[in-house]
Amino acid sequence: EVQLVESGGGLVQPGGSLTLSCAVSGFRFDDNGMSWVRQAPGKGLEWVSAVSWNGGRTYYAENMKGRFTVSRDNSKNTLYLQMNGLKSEDTAVYYCRPEIEVPWGQGTQVTVSS
Repeated sequence: EVQLVESGGGLVQPGGSLTLSCAVSGFRFDDNGMSWVRQAPGKGLEWVSAVSWNGGRTYYAENMKGRFTVSRDNSKNTLYLQMNGLKSEDTAVYYCRPEIEVPWGQGTQVTVSS
């Protein structure tokens, strides 16, 4: 059974930091590039970041560059997103996604507010 379990979200003040995790099971994690996407209240899905299968290449949406860092640990089947300098517009539910089509996880809520 494929599972994507996102965690690490929470309430943080503007300028704060969070690290999200995504624990994966049920498919070959180390065969797949992985992405983070998010959905803000009342808005559509927004691509945030991606990392190649071995972590060697990383990609970011323009407004995340310099603030977010994506990484992965293939020995733990886990994807990470380190988020610094958080802004109110980063408030969203964050999801991890592989290159292949699999069921969605529950996501993790990030709320940036003073």
